[in-house]
Amino acid sequence: MVDSTIRSEFDVIEKSDKTLILLKEEKFGYGSIHYVVRLKDNRTNLLEYSRFMNVVAEIQIRTILQHAWAEIEHDIQYKAIETIPVTIRRRFMSLAGMLEIADREFQAIQDDDEKLRTEARKSVEEGKLDQVDITPDALKTYLDKKLGTDGRMTEWSYEWMARLLLQLGFTNFKEIDECIAGYDDDYLSRLLWGQRQGQITRFEYLFLAGMGEDFIKYHFYGKQDWFVEGSQRKLELLRKAGIAVRSYRPANKGLAEQCLQPGA
Repeated sequence: MVDSTIRSEFDVIEKSDKTLILLKEEKFGYGSIHYVVRLKDNRTNLLEYSRFMNVVAEIQIRTILQHAWAEIEHDIQYKAIETIPVTIRRRFMSLAGMLEIADREFQAIQDDDEKLRTEARKSVEEGKLDQVDITPDALKTYLDKKLGTDGRMTEWSYEWMARLLLQLGFTNFKEIDECIAGYDDDYLSRLLWGQRQGQITRFEYLFLAGMGEDFIKYHFYGKQDWFVEGSQRKLELLRKAGIAVRSYRPANKGLAEQCLQPGA
């Protein structure tokens, strides 16, 4: 992907793999890919880029760990294998191996994480809600489908709400769906606030109706007077409007109970 991006933006004069060069020359180091490039004609033909027509530059592609090695390598006096004491050489070899394994594992974790995100989105779209763990990414997919998209929401909003759901004792989206089933988020929002609120706020109102007092009790702000008093007033408004306030209990309610323990 990086290679194709570079080639689409620049004319590549030369490409070299420093890992292969280091092995061939029997030198220590940690590899990276180097490109010698210049701007394409479609750029230099533009007035603002014309002064860079004959400029040649180097682009170095490294992982974070490769960059860390390159930074400390300047302080290493020994370069050729035969000039390094055996004890130091062993430590170099061990470190190089560890960094290579770490690089591979980081990439594998990233790939697996993206795979899980894709599978979770697909499961939400297909309605297989009992198979989806509660994560910010899956929550956004669920809410966009359930309540409609809302471009005002930030990543932090979904992270905060996902943490709240876990604290309340929910373990998957099937439980969430059961808790809020039958309620109209738009109606609740207009009843409690006078107008349609954002996606996350409307979602919270659904839980207030679905869990009742427990939503207040186990909420992050369940010990804050301003939150408790305000939520109690909202519950009263729901009941006066004829809304059936339920007391849904998620399967992992024990986690919510633990959060109320002293020192939690």
